[in-house]
Amino acid sequence: MSVNKLGKFAVIGLSAAWIVGCSTTASDTDSSTVAEDAAAMEQAEADAANADQAYGAGEGDAVTSVIVDDVAAQQAEVDPLADVQVVFYFDFDKSIVRPESREALAKHAEFLVANPDARIVLEGHADERGTREYNMALGERRAKAISRYLTIQGVAASQIETVSFGEEVPVAFGSDNNAWQLNRRVEVRYE
Repeated sequence: MSVNKLGKFAVIGLSAAWIVGCSTTASDTDSSTVAEDAAAMEQAEADAANADQAYGAGEGDAVTSVIVDDVAAQQAEVDPLADVQVVFYFDFDKSIVRPESREALAKHAEFLVANPDARIVLEGHADERGTREYNMALGERRAKAISRYLTIQGVAASQIETVSFGEEVPVAFGSDNNAWQLNRRVEVRYE
């Protein structure tokens, strides 16, 4: 079992344990803890209000300036690729990167070049048509096509790992053109 799968199982197990632990109801013995928590929360809010007033430049207790956190800027600093496409689709029986994917791939390449410690896994997929072996090879060719595109853009090959799932991990179930199109893809996952 790979480390990634083991880590996923651990996250799922811990999440389930947390949900079960949070599903209990408060009893009479817990009410004092809830009251203490509420009092501590009120004290923290009062301390924060006093700290904000300490930075004011007005007369008395009047606050004349306010510090506003720019949440969007902080989120962009945390995840600069939050709005960048991470799933790239392919035509039937093809492993050629579509022109509409190139702009998003260029943003991934720019990020990876600027962050040499960042690593990605390119997960290749295929629709259900064809043999399992053929679809595994096709998923691999698709992931390698994205990998080649990124390395041409200057990304180090050591930052890229390719994996093929073939037809084994569909996102759309069904045997029609819409489902098949959604399953012919490469997903970019950062590690």
